[in-house]
Amino acid sequence: MSAKPVRVRIAPSPTGYFHVGSARTALFNWLFARHNGGKFIVRVEDTDRTRYNAEAVPDMVESLRWLGLDWDEGPEKGGDYGPYYQSERLSLYQTWANWLVERNLAYKCYCSEERLAALREEQRQNKQDVGYDRHCRTLTEAERAASEARGTRPVIRLAVPLQGETVFHDVLYGTITVDNSTLDDLVLLKSDGYPTYHLGVVVDDHLMEINPIVRADEWVSSVPKHVLLYRAFGWEIPDMIHVPMVLGPDRKKLSKRHGATSILAFRDEGYLPEAMVNFLALLGWSYDGQRELFTLAELESLFRLDRVGANPAVFDLQKLEWMNGQHLKRLPEDGRVARVEAFLAARGHDLSGRSPEWRATLVRAIGDRLKTLADAERYGAFALFEEVETDPQAWGEVLARPEAGPRMAALAERVGADAEFSLASLETGLRGLAAEQGIKAGDLIAPARVALTGRKVSPGIFEVMWLLGRDRTVARLRSAAARWQAEAPVAG
Repeated sequence: MSAKPVRVRIAPSPTGYFHVGSARTALFNWLFARHNGGKFIVRVEDTDRTRYNAEAVPDMVESLRWLGLDWDEGPEKGGDYGPYYQSERLSLYQTWANWLVERNLAYKCYCSEERLAALREEQRQNKQDVGYDRHCRTLTEAERAASEARGTRPVIRLAVPLQGETVFHDVLYGTITVDNSTLDDLVLLKSDGYPTYHLGVVVDDHLMEINPIVRADEWVSSVPKHVLLYRAFGWEIPDMIHVPMVLGPDRKKLSKRHGATSILAFRDEGYLPEAMVNFLALLGWSYDGQRELFTLAELESLFRLDRVGANPAVFDLQKLEWMNGQHLKRLPEDGRVARVEAFLAARGHDLSGRSPEWRATLVRAIGDRLKTLADAERYGAFALFEEVETDPQAWGEVLARPEAGPRMAALAERVGADAEFSLASLETGLRGLAAEQGIKAGDLIAPARVALTGRKVSPGIFEVMWLLGRDRTVARLRSAAARWQAEAPVAG
């Protein structure tokens, strides 16, 4: 790779929400820039006006900020190489496209959409390669003038060399050779004055002095066209690194059918930015093939592009969940509690009126079940909601337990009389009641758990009662006892 100053970029098209693949490419660029003391640039390629989504840029900005990937130039920051929105750079593309036309390196094409559609259909029927037939490449001046006089708005196409080969080098894939006869005379400038991706990306990468270009390998097939453009302009070709695509578990391109792919959707599902960054980094990169847990600072120190593999990376949601759980465990308890509190607040659960001890006990009670922040709502629902939905199967097992109703009623009386109402006193009271009735503590705990949480599995029963408080605990136990009395089968 060249010794040029490192200036890398991501250049998303604002047509949808910022997804996992874009975020992984952004992370690799950010890590490379920070590791090498370079600049990380965000450029918005908003020239596809038919698919433009006004929410896409704010979503990208928020996603990058959530991940902790600050940028040096781009939206909201500006910079010496702006504007950073392609829609604000149209005159540049038009100037350079016409520069090529003036030197016979590109030409104006007046073919209508109807003619092009008919051409493609004819080629398909004749089992030929589908592509432009270069009809306008050989027009005479008189024919061009006639088209102009009719008011036809042309596109500008690159005059691809008809013979020879285009050779380029990729850091991961090595040297790649393409026969020019297989390349189409690609459109550079559309009739509305907007550039195609190919013209826009080459002009901008050159003028913004981007080097190296780090992007997903789905763009490898476009590189010969870009190389021809660089050569037509007489510009130096930057180093290129095409990183592996991110696939779903079925080894097909990751998409909505695989579940959430938007970065902020993962945030809203309770994943930590630290875990997401760690997970994204390992989609195609590895440190030593064994270590899996990293902080962003550690990744910045350790990241090298020669550790990026060429094989596609598979998005494993179970691995992400495991990794998220590990990062949650790494947090000190007060940090874990703060994250849970913020997540629950965003979900409509205001815990500001709860004591620090209550909040810490909730998180402590959930324990290792806390794989994502959403698990705090899932396993803490009994305390967060006034009403709980009882699992029918769990309730069926309660109904099948002899004397379950009277036992819950007795436990309600014991809890109601507990003046101390601490974890220790609640345990003493329950175990004492079980001993008095000559039963195991589990014979009280099992139906009480269903009565208080609606589930067979929950945090520890004493933490459940303490978190609910005396009044709610007693009320739920009595309600369940009454329901059992009404529904329990009569012994024959």
